[in-house]
Amino acid sequence: MAEILFVLLAGIAAGALNAVGGGGTFVALPALVAVGLPPVTANASTTVALVPGAVASAWVYRRELTSVGATSTRALTVVSVLGGGLGAGLLLVLPSASFDAAVPWLLAFATVVLAFGRRLSGALSAALGRSANLGSGAVLIAQFPLAVYGGYFGGAVGILMLALWSVGLGLDAAAGNPMRIAQLAAIYLAATALFLIASDVLRSPLPLAGMLTGAVAGGFAGAHLARRLSARLLRGVVLSIAVTMTVLYFVRA
Repeated sequence: MAEILFVLLAGIAAGALNAVGGGGTFVALPALVAVGLPPVTANASTTVALVPGAVASAWVYRRELTSVGATSTRALTVVSVLGGGLGAGLLLVLPSASFDAAVPWLLAFATVVLAFGRRLSGALSAALGRSANLGSGAVLIAQFPLAVYGGYFGGAVGILMLALWSVGLGLDAAAGNPMRIAQLAAIYLAATALFLIASDVLRSPLPLAGMLTGAVAGGFAGAHLARRLSARLLRGVVLSIAVTMTVLYFVRA
């Protein structure tokens, strides 16, 4: 019961963080590994568990979706689904040892993006100027590898999307956040469909159910709280968790 409560609380935190600005993977993945799941299974379970929370957040933001430049929302979602499915397939096909070895580096990469991504995005936007807007085709091409990364691991993929849209289109991060949530939901749904069919996530139903329940509650509440709480405070919490988990995983490795 103590482990299930721990996973439930981690799910609430992960769902809320994803709804607010990203970083749920930094909480969910280590929590599931801590209760005994192998890293690949924990990663797949994290994605499955965070789907309902992402969908709940997308529902809250449904009236605030802003198009990504001239890119069709439908086309962007299709690319996210295809990339998310491919990334999930790579996770299942590649040797588990390769994922175990990659996790600390993936966490480190996501942490760097989390810490400096927006600052770098602003600097690039200023350097390129407003005239350097990406066409819809370029946006879709760039979205695909991000979706593959999201299906394979997912840490900070939402921040990477916002950075791409900010640099390439000048889209404000606050205005793009609802679309970020919607595309995260599309990536997670595609990956989840494959994980439920081809992985062993259902062999650990109690941790999965605890994480999923918490993520739904956290995702729904986090989408509402995001409008009220300080963005700097929330980002500081996510970054602190990210740095801590990255260091712990390097020590463990």
